[in-house]
Amino acid sequence: MQAALVLTARDKAAEALGVEIPDDLWEQAYAAATRKLAYIIDLYEKMATEQEKYRDWLKSQPPEEILHHTYEYTVREDIVMAMEELELTDAQAQALLESSSPLADVYRYFEKLETGHMDVIRDSIESRADDVCRAKEELRTTPVYPHSAAYAREHGELEQYRASNNVNRQCKESIEAAVREHFDGMYLSHDAAKGVIETYGMERVSMVLSNTVRLQDWDGRYSRRNKEWAKTIPNDNPETVRCGYALNSHPAVLDGFIDLVHEEQQRSRTQREKLEPSRPSVRDKLKQELPAHKSAAPKKREPER
Repeated sequence: MQAALVLTARDKAAEALGVEIPDDLWEQAYAAATRKLAYIIDLYEKMATEQEKYRDWLKSQPPEEILHHTYEYTVREDIVMAMEELELTDAQAQALLESSSPLADVYRYFEKLETGHMDVIRDSIESRADDVCRAKEELRTTPVYPHSAAYAREHGELEQYRASNNVNRQCKESIEAAVREHFDGMYLSHDAAKGVIETYGMERVSMVLSNTVRLQDWDGRYSRRNKEWAKTIPNDNPETVRCGYALNSHPAVLDGFIDLVHEEQQRSRTQREKLEPSRPSVRDKLKQELPAHKSAAPKKREPER
């Protein structure tokens, strides 16, 4: 059976190469390949068995000792996994097989190397931070699009329409999370709205909140003031679209959240006014424009004759 398989493999190789392969040459090549494969398989199995014993020993240790060896365990796992696809020469495989603990030997060698492991970690931290910053900037700067899909299609603005509605849905989820986080069952913390306003901007937050109030205008748990305010925020989308970013938070708590948004809006307005230079009154301008009145010089008295 095995001989038949060998001959079949030789025939396929000969057909692929377009040459005749003599029996003795094929048998030598086949024996060498089989021997090399056997060395690698033996080495892999020896390392895998060594790792299993190490794992069993590690599981019997106290938690502090396990934590102390987590890095070593992880690297040893990677070494065994690398052996599944690594091609070694006969000499290399035999050299490692001669050791009673080839896996531990390779790990000790790796441990002495100066790798770029920490550089990769630092790059990963910076790259992740950059990604988050870019995502936040996109959330904050994506313009609010108050028009319907029909209007957007007519004016070639479907991309802006879809982008705005996508951010609306994210803003809705963030507001709901902020309400859950800052409401203790009785009181809503005074800074509950700050985070979402910083992330999405006042215009977006106001639009998502007003959309919910307008869709639930029948609910008496929203104050009349907030209902009137909601009507001032334009939104031409049909109800089917607007329901996609309607808030599911408790109306009474949400009404308090809207009040906090009003307070933040007023606080921002006051701060801007403080930073802007005060405008002079009309009277002050006139005083600056009028020339200063000069008193007449005293006449010289002529000497008496």
